[in-house]
Amino acid sequence: MPTYKRSRISGGTYFFTIVTYQRKPILVSPQAREVLRYAWKDVQKRFPFTTDAICLLPEHIHIIMTLPENDHDFSKRISEIKRLFSRRIASYIDIQKPENHSRMKRRESAVWQRRFWEHTIRDEIDLQHHMNYVHYNPVKHGLVQNVCDYPWSSFHRYVKLGYYEREWGSDVNTESFIGFGE
Repeated sequence: MPTYKRSRISGGTYFFTIVTYQRKPILVSPQAREVLRYAWKDVQKRFPFTTDAICLLPEHIHIIMTLPENDHDFSKRISEIKRLFSRRIASYIDIQKPENHSRMKRRESAVWQRRFWEHTIRDEIDLQHHMNYVHYNPVKHGLVQNVCDYPWSSFHRYVKLGYYEREWGSDVNTESFIGFGE
């Protein structure tokens, strides 16, 4: 089995893509958003981090997260968010038992893919590219025609802060950030 090496930079900023099991579109229902919000806040309280950007899509989440100066364990945070979400969402939606022998052996639920995709943000330009990618993703997937029309994204917070214009993305050159993550 391959050994996965992850970046371990204390206080680092990271981009993640977390995908549901078999890409089931379960994440944007009101119940799923409520459960995810609960899990997020609980984990953030126990293992502090800053959510720099997020976009919740039907079957995956993009996140940019910064850890405290003395901490590099993003895997613990992602694992805990997935665990709490999986445990609570089962009371709202029917989660099939995994048919995969490996998943049954490890007692894994059929809510999330086992792993997640991670990238260490290298500098301000890299951060800008990934912020754009996170916020443009609903357009890329055909969920909306304009970034501002998608409700489950940190884009709206950044418009209020003056970081983006409300109509950003309608004429953006997507070549600069398409291809990250999924």
